[in-house]
Amino acid sequence: MESLNSNSSKQFLGLPLTLIWGYIAVAIFMTGDGIEQAFLSKYIVSIGFETHQASTILTLYGLVVAIASWLSGILAEIFSPRRIMVLAFIIWIVFHVGFLTLGIEQHNYTMMLIMYGIRGFAYPMFIYSFVVWITYSAPRHRLASAMGWFWAMYSVGIGFLGTYLPSFTIPWLGFMGTLWLSIVFILIGGLMAMFLVKDKKGKDQEADKLTGKEMLIEFARGITILKNPQIAIASVVRIINQLALFGLVVIMPIVFTDTVGFTTSEWLRIWGLMYIITIFTNLFWGVVGDKIGWVRQVRWFGCMGMVISTLAFYYLPIWSGPNIWIAGAVAVVFGFAVAAFVPMSAIFPVLEPNHKGAAVSIHNLSAGLSNFIGPFIATITVPIAGPELTIWTYAIIYFIGFILTFFMKVNQPNH
Repeated sequence: MESLNSNSSKQFLGLPLTLIWGYIAVAIFMTGDGIEQAFLSKYIVSIGFETHQASTILTLYGLVVAIASWLSGILAEIFSPRRIMVLAFIIWIVFHVGFLTLGIEQHNYTMMLIMYGIRGFAYPMFIYSFVVWITYSAPRHRLASAMGWFWAMYSVGIGFLGTYLPSFTIPWLGFMGTLWLSIVFILIGGLMAMFLVKDKKGKDQEADKLTGKEMLIEFARGITILKNPQIAIASVVRIINQLALFGLVVIMPIVFTDTVGFTTSEWLRIWGLMYIITIFTNLFWGVVGDKIGWVRQVRWFGCMGMVISTLAFYYLPIWSGPNIWIAGAVAVVFGFAVAAFVPMSAIFPVLEPNHKGAAVSIHNLSAGLSNFIGPFIATITVPIAGPELTIWTYAIIYFIGFILTFFMKVNQPNH
């Protein structure tokens, strides 16, 4: 451990120890939020709704998530990260209960849309407010490391526990029991953020010092900050970051089972392995990026790494057949490459140090758009020429991202 800053805070491998309970809260919260991801659409169809109705619910949810991702940084800067995190977990519980009782149990499609849609505001507000908190508390020269820990905890929650936990709880509690169980994780994570995180930088009451006009200016800055060309370029690169991560889940389950010959269970284990790898690679690339350079890492290991690993994820299993070792190795490489973009979370606030909340909001909006555009590319390209066109579209876009990084001018602290 070493001294973190003039306030004699401590850190361990870039993890600000004053925020350690916040990091744990993110992992627990995202476990509760991620429990449903692998089965909700299937369950909605199984209780009598059409596939397009389930898709509409999830599409509306994704749109709300993108909006909330943008708002979260601004709200955290105006009202303080802790306040927004507390508000977020309350919203999550209230509207999740409404989704289950007024929507699913009553088979009321309109209430399912409304309740689940509004619940979509909660998780981005919770986790991205904490990102703002990290920018307040972590030293600038270790910011990528601190963000690496954040994304690792995010992966532990939504990618590992949130993915595997339902495989044990559904046989025991059923689908509805599992959906009710998620509230326990949300409650624990929310209470941790409320009471256990001792760092005072996350509870400064900025809203008490701002006039209504000043608040409106802060909200406007969440968009006008894009006039900074460096923020605009960084935004495009951040959108590119996870396109394949969100897009491959649309096409690869079919490719791996129908074309390659894997079973659905084998495909899930391969994809789950990729998420497990990102837990460690988020930490790895956070530390490495602070040492070798944030932009250099994003350029060569992120953009070019994703060009290679995205193509490999498609072609190697097809060439080798249902070989679990080769497919697993490709998943590992993919997990290394997609996590190499970790420094992007640090780059935005460094580009606008006087308006960190607004900068983080653009980062969050870009992440939300990546979640939307990735599957959208698959939806457009698969009918034209099949999944092979989709894969090459992602690869070409990642190469465009590689070129864009040469126009990024980031004054990385102590580098």
